[in-house]
Amino acid sequence: MKILGLDHVVIRVQDLEASLRFYCEALGCSEERRLDELGLVQLRAGDALIDLVPVDSPLGRAGGAAPDPKAPNVDHFALRIESFDKATLAAHLRSHSVEPGEVSERYGAEGSGPSMYIRDPDGNAVELKGPTSARESST
Repeated sequence: MKILGLDHVVIRVQDLEASLRFYCEALGCSEERRLDELGLVQLRAGDALIDLVPVDSPLGRAGGAAPDPKAPNVDHFALRIESFDKATLAAHLRSHSVEPGEVSERYGAEGSGPSMYIRDPDGNAVELKGPTSARESST
């Protein structure tokens, strides 16, 4: 496995408009996509995305109460990986005592492609994000 970088970060926010002003106006991100029915705004940050999820939206409520030490602000982070062969990846993870998660097609900074959630030793979610389906030819 070769990590290429972060794909996206998902942040639960209490005030979407204030967060949009900060990330778009102060930092220069641009709004790329909105899924209002889920409560998701995806911002372009260079070659990555920052996903903003209001805590009172359907996705935000799934994360529990507003962020505090028991309900962290960041839902997960994604590492973009060079290739995505499910069997090889699962074997590699298991060889390091990491239980591989289910593989699903998910949208990321480069478009839709395969991904898998795993947990670090502290229980934090880490998404392993493969190449976009159009670019991946070996799986």
